[in-house]
Amino acid sequence: MLKVKISQNTPSPLQISLECAPGDLHALVGPSGSGKTTALRTIAGLNTPSRGKIECNGEAWFEADDLGGKIRQLSPAERSCGFLFQQYALFPHLNAVGNVAIPLQNSGLNTSERKKVSLDLLDRMGIADLADRLPHQLSGGQQQRVALARALARQPKVLLLDEPFSAIDAPTRQGLYKTLAQLRTDLNIPMILVTHDLREADLLADRITVIDQGISLQTAAPRVLFERPRNSRVAELVGISNMFQGVFDSGSLSWDGCNTAFSVADKGKIPPKARVAWVIPQSGLSVHNNPTQTSVPALVEKMSALGQIAVIQLRIQNSENTVEWEASAAEVNRLQMQTGALMHLELDGNQIHIMPLRPINDPRRFIDH
Repeated sequence: MLKVKISQNTPSPLQISLECAPGDLHALVGPSGSGKTTALRTIAGLNTPSRGKIECNGEAWFEADDLGGKIRQLSPAERSCGFLFQQYALFPHLNAVGNVAIPLQNSGLNTSERKKVSLDLLDRMGIADLADRLPHQLSGGQQQRVALARALARQPKVLLLDEPFSAIDAPTRQGLYKTLAQLRTDLNIPMILVTHDLREADLLADRITVIDQGISLQTAAPRVLFERPRNSRVAELVGISNMFQGVFDSGSLSWDGCNTAFSVADKGKIPPKARVAWVIPQSGLSVHNNPTQTSVPALVEKMSALGQIAVIQLRIQNSENTVEWEASAAEVNRLQMQTGALMHLELDGNQIHIMPLRPINDPRRFIDH
């Protein structure tokens, strides 16, 4: 189990808290410059926070009190982290097997033993036949497999992945996803993945932490994160399209710009007559040709096809609010939907999730104290 709870004020603000169990993959997502890579470097010991604790399998790798006094600080070599970089970081003058053998220099193994271990790892990556090639003779995906084999050479206790798939094409990326999935089963160690691709995080991660300006805003399973973000800033960062504002009072949610209100469960966390942001998942939306008692009229403003899925933009009649609805091509055909048509949109109040509406310029305001 990897446990991280660290903070620093300089040179870049950082306030991160997360846990990752053996065999789990934990993704860090957020905008560029939000501190995702800094968090990885801090876990690996390449960056030193002001205070907090980093613990792996019950062993403290770093610990400092609130006064900044270092109680314990292991070096990067002592922490035994496998680090996979975005740009591979292979030595251009060494062939594939030579690059993989680098971490084994001080392992106590002789030259032939180091080569055997390295060849076994390349074989595990499916590229043993490329052992004698230099990096420039390898494709991007092949280079990344060499880099991954090198990261595993020291039998790390934690695997850190810094946007490892962003520089390779989609088919190669899919192959590496499968390799990573197999490694999760075989290695049974915590894995931390930094990615800017939310689809990738959703596909690969057991849990996701959203980071903004060095602050972890929310940690949750992907489905929870996308359907029930903690606040409007998290919803914005994870790309939720259907986010609106209104006033929540005693179980009734008004919709800004619309003469519509919804009955929403009051969990006692929102004060009376509070302005809130709210989201609704695709499962909470339905579209009809004819009005119902609870539907609202909406005009089809735009239609886009994504394979067998259509993305429909509906503008609420007499309003500036637009709702994005995803449906199968068959459903669109059944409704005989076309641009400019008047449809009737139903929103399931039971699936509406309300959140505090807070300013986005100070992410520290999002942290529950």
